[in-house]
Amino acid sequence: MVKETEYYDILQVKPNASSEEIKRAYRKLALKYHPDKNPSEGERFKLISQAYEVLSDPKKRDLYDQGGEQAIKEGGLSGGSFSSPMDIFDMFFGGGGRMNRERRGKNVVHQLGVSLEDLYNGITRKLALQKNVICAKCEGEVIKHGDLKCIYNEGMPVYKSPMDKGSLIIQFLVQFPEHYWLPREKLSLLEALLPSREDVMVTDEMDQVDLEDFDPNEQTYRNSAGEAYEEDEEGPRTGVQCQTS
Repeated sequence: MVKETEYYDILQVKPNASSEEIKRAYRKLALKYHPDKNPSEGERFKLISQAYEVLSDPKKRDLYDQGGEQAIKEGGLSGGSFSSPMDIFDMFFGGGGRMNRERRGKNVVHQLGVSLEDLYNGITRKLALQKNVICAKCEGEVIKHGDLKCIYNEGMPVYKSPMDKGSLIIQFLVQFPEHYWLPREKLSLLEALLPSREDVMVTDEMDQVDLEDFDPNEQTYRNSAGEAYEEDEEGPRTGVQCQTS
């Protein structure tokens, strides 16, 4: 027989409630009375967390049913103390407690797709920020695919210090043009803007080859013959070797 029902009453469940019913009740009430949503309900949020901490643990719940809250405080399984309400909330909703909240990343990474035209002409983009910002420091700088830039103090707020924020990290994903995007007769116009090519002396020892698209399936088929690794009666076949120092 349950000695007292205060914790059950706090979670608005019956003393014979199942563990799933207790979980659902805590989820609903914790979200409703979380300090971020209801700053004036801090004490109720604390009581909800304490009730869930006891009733969600089979051993603590059994002790509470037999001796009430006094049995918990007088030495029981919790040692007379309760965990932080925020720790319980974080653990329930997929966090990892106080240490996780302090180690949790404050920086936000935003992947920004840009074209070569954007990089050349410049572009204004609206990012997922609380306010619009304009970057005027990239003019003349060559941005490469995968480059990282950051905007300080525009990331996530620091826990318990909302005025301090992490950084917004922008990763540039350069979108290159499709094949044959420029007519052949206009290639010379683009070439005139680029550094001049280095002249290569072609000798008789050089073989001209075709550069083709790679097909993994075809490559697997070709390698299955094992020609590059076979040995015949005359000894192993020679292949290309890398020069080592």
